[in-house]
Amino acid sequence: MTHPNRPLIYFVATGLGFLVLALIDAPWWLTAFAFICFTLGLTVTFVQSVFPQQSEHRLAWWRARWNHQRRRR
Repeated sequence: MTHPNRPLIYFVATGLGFLVLALIDAPWWLTAFAFICFTLGLTVTFVQSVFPQQSEHRLAWWRARWNHQRRRR
């Protein structure tokens, strides 16, 4: 079974490499803004890959989480 986000890893590595090359002589604030945007994009992608996107799976996930939290108390 292949991992569905494997092409994303190659895209991130390539994109980060080109971003570094493009921002070599850029002002610090532009470089910081570019990396913040890049990090936000990775965070959104990570959250979408961790949490289930299909309705029935999402419902089961939330029910399991709710039951787990209730048992911890």
